[in-house]
Amino acid sequence: MNFARVTKLLGCSTLQRAYCTDPTRIEKTVNTVTLLGRVGADPQRRGNDEHPVVMFSVATHSNYKYDSGDWMQKTDWHRVVVFKPGLRDSVMSYLKKGQRTMVTGKITYGEITDQEGKQRGTTSIIADDVIFLQS
Repeated sequence: MNFARVTKLLGCSTLQRAYCTDPTRIEKTVNTVTLLGRVGADPQRRGNDEHPVVMFSVATHSNYKYDSGDWMQKTDWHRVVVFKPGLRDSVMSYLKKGQRTMVTGKITYGEITDQEGKQRGTTSIIADDVIFLQS
């Protein structure tokens, strides 16, 4: 079955649409992130008593080999945010700087206003689970 026939069957009005926008149809999406790396600094408790949050950073890296035979390592830093009450407490108690950890969650994007009043984009991983690995 070709794309034109599928879009016609689904009731889509143009061939450019990748999916049908019928309001009675619910589309499934996936937003899953898994990180395995090292904690950059001890976790910090932020927010307030009503809306507490724990934040920490995780470093991951990729190794590249140039044609010359030289190796390069690129490090990426990820901000991890923990909202789940039990997980927040465990992270604060057991996760330490330099420790290997595995984080699963979802990626989220937002904006903050810096001290100079400028809007800056942010990227965070909202943790669903944090696994503490021993050295």
